[in-house]
Amino acid sequence: MRVHTRHTPNFGVARVMLAPGEAVQSAGDTMLATSFGVTESAPSRGGTRKPGLSLFTAPAEGGWVDLAPIGPGDVYPIELTGTTGWSVHRGAVLARPASVRHDQTWAPLQQLFGADSGFLDHYSGTGPLVLTAPGPVDSFKLAAGEMVTVRPDYVLAYPDTLQCRLRAVDPSGPQSLKTGEGLVLDFAGPGIVLVQARNRRVSHA
Repeated sequence: MRVHTRHTPNFGVARVMLAPGEAVQSAGDTMLATSFGVTESAPSRGGTRKPGLSLFTAPAEGGWVDLAPIGPGDVYPIELTGTTGWSVHRGAVLARPASVRHDQTWAPLQQLFGADSGFLDHYSGTGPLVLTAPGPVDSFKLAAGEMVTVRPDYVLAYPDTLQCRLRAVDPSGPQSLKTGEGLVLDFAGPGIVLVQARNRRVSHA
């Protein structure tokens, strides 16, 4: 699976190139077009279909799928190598192959958010993970021990090489682990923090 992007960063489209029989998972309503012969089906786990998601599978000669986010913004593929996982803002994944896993019970995120469902998901495995952002994607490259503080609404993704701490801006003010309201993330290198140049929560309001 290879990914080519166009019309970035304002109205990004991702073309996912599929080998014969290869498949990619995405929300069904993000499919702009496919090469002829690509089939669409609903993925399932344990006999239960995942609502809103589609699995696009290439025919014997291979094919492609064009995916476009519902709203304007950037599309940004990251390549997972199997050695390092990534934490990603919930709702930011546009597409992924079966070789990239969604780790729903990843311990460090459970420690970060406790029993609550937080604003980050974790992914691991190998292959491209295609992300979508409401604005252009920017980054902070941190050397070992170097630190940066980012508001959750602007965090797109970061690798496991980074240390991360969640804290309240004002301990007496309103806070939400689900949205990140009233919170900030402190990151320590080495590693890269991918951020989006527009506030995700405001953009989706």
